[in-house]
Amino acid sequence: MHNKDAAINDILDSFTKYSNLVLAQLDILEKIVQDNDLKVTDELLDEINKNEIELDDYEVKISEKIIHTIVLHHPVASELRKIIACYRIIINIERIGDLVINIVDYIKNLKDPKVLKALSGVLFNMVVTSTSMVQKSLMSFLNNDKEYAIWTIKNDDVIDQMNEKLLKKGVSSANLPDELQEQLLNLITFKSIISGIERIADHAAHIAEASIYSLEGEDIRHKKETL
Repeated sequence: MHNKDAAINDILDSFTKYSNLVLAQLDILEKIVQDNDLKVTDELLDEINKNEIELDDYEVKISEKIIHTIVLHHPVASELRKIIACYRIIINIERIGDLVINIVDYIKNLKDPKVLKALSGVLFNMVVTSTSMVQKSLMSFLNNDKEYAIWTIKNDDVIDQMNEKLLKKGVSSANLPDELQEQLLNLITFKSIISGIERIADHAAHIAEASIYSLEGEDIRHKKETL
């Protein structure tokens, strides 16, 4: 019993450190968006990349600890639910980390940041709200607090509304002819469609990685270059 408790506590300790690391990434994103110049300094970029490597490492290690604990200690139903929920959450944390990297890359590569600067207030509010959602959802899991989970789920609609508002305001602030504005809004809708398809492909890749792990016992996540 003692060994099982120690193994589960070890998973949760690692999970807490993993969670704090992704929250640190979101804090960095807040700093970048809050800056009127939307400047990604070399120092911030180095910190983001260093944290991303550590996040990837944590994900693999926690996954391995979860599997070993289930196989060696046969947790009871309530413990197993906690462990499986932890596994599901770390997958989502890893995706959030990837999204932070992608967003920073987009900001870095902006050819004309004027429109984005003009909308920095709404953008900052989106980042702050999203960060708060991540923080409260993690606290819900760690502290067994259902209210935080409900708050997070309800606020998902708020982010959707902000997203729509930001896109429409961005188009209208460009002072373009009505016909061109309509074309841009259609392109934004198209981008949403292809982004959804891209996420489906991402999930398919995750399933394939899990299949290889099942077949060969090798975890190939973050190791595409070795395939």
